[in-house]
Amino acid sequence: MRSPDTGKQIGDFVVTPRYTGNGRYEDYIEILNLLGSEINPEITDSIPLASGRNFRPPMYLEAARFIRTLEEVTKRSWRKFDRVEKITNEPRGQINWNKYIQKEYKAENKLRFPVGKNILSEFHDEYSQIRYVFDLCKVELLSANTPLRIRLNIRNKLDYLDEKLYEHFPLQTNLVQVRFSDSPTVKSCKLQANRILDFNLVDSTAWRVDFADVFEKFVQHVFKEVAKESGGRLLANYKFDGYFFRQYAWELNHLEPDAILQKGKATVFIDAKYKSHLYNKYGASEILKEEHRRDLHQLLAYTSFSKTETKFGLLCYPSQEIELREIQYRNSINQTLSKIKIFGLPLNKGSIGEAKRLLLNELMLIEEQSNNESDQILQAVPKV
Repeated sequence: MRSPDTGKQIGDFVVTPRYTGNGRYEDYIEILNLLGSEINPEITDSIPLASGRNFRPPMYLEAARFIRTLEEVTKRSWRKFDRVEKITNEPRGQINWNKYIQKEYKAENKLRFPVGKNILSEFHDEYSQIRYVFDLCKVELLSANTPLRIRLNIRNKLDYLDEKLYEHFPLQTNLVQVRFSDSPTVKSCKLQANRILDFNLVDSTAWRVDFADVFEKFVQHVFKEVAKESGGRLLANYKFDGYFFRQYAWELNHLEPDAILQKGKATVFIDAKYKSHLYNKYGASEILKEEHRRDLHQLLAYTSFSKTETKFGLLCYPSQEIELREIQYRNSINQTLSKIKIFGLPLNKGSIGEAKRLLLNELMLIEEQSNNESDQILQAVPKV
């Protein structure tokens, strides 16, 4: 914000998400940590914020992400060649003759050769630099800056990593070098380590996290877990391409549902909307009706790509508690039916377990109905 008379910067705008509970900041961080690299704060180049570093993305968010990447690194062997010098009784390999000459005048040193060898070892400088960053993150995550719930949840991971890195001595650094030869796991860990090292050096500029995108990715995460447990598969942001002879500027190149869940002969189209409908269940606002109409028409357009007579769609809204209700739309001309389920999902990590149980039961019913329809179609086909 700028002063109207002088034009000088006098303050900043702080915008927080709407549809959350009381412990919203803990919920945000848990979700952002759960989604990992899928969500990153958008940074806008501008003059530094008047509030300084008070309203920049919290360091414990970056620290929690680093812990997650470091866990993956410790599960694998990360070794590098190291040059060491050993004394041997045979002149084999690359001998340091200058060093040998200085001591060979003694009879007992005649057969003691300083030989250089390359050995594979986990005790290299880059691992020590990662240990240094881990120590920084541990201090931050156990400090009062980190919400209590996150501290309690991450403490076991910190103890596990402490034990894994016990024999690695920290090596202070301002930058962990990322190499072309690094594996994807190591590269991800190094990049996150550099974000931690740069955190205090970067001026606080305008930033945001798009919670419409966060809610969409959170819904996709829940349905990925459902697909994994049910033996189905989830297609996230699958595109239906459009084909044109001559395309107008306003025509869409493709349609893109947020997710498609497939299990057997059942296909469910999923669309996530970060809107307030389930927080205003009895609101008579025309805006609510019009927005819901748009959401509904969009989802019905997606379900038209299903081959079954009964189309299934899931419209997800944020809500205070988990809820699932069904709306049926029937075409009496050709007896086709569209079943749209309104799914309310609280924006917190603790709701995932109950949501999965509810959706697994619902998917089982949808699959059963789709199989019955398919069997009826096969029976109706005359045998030749």
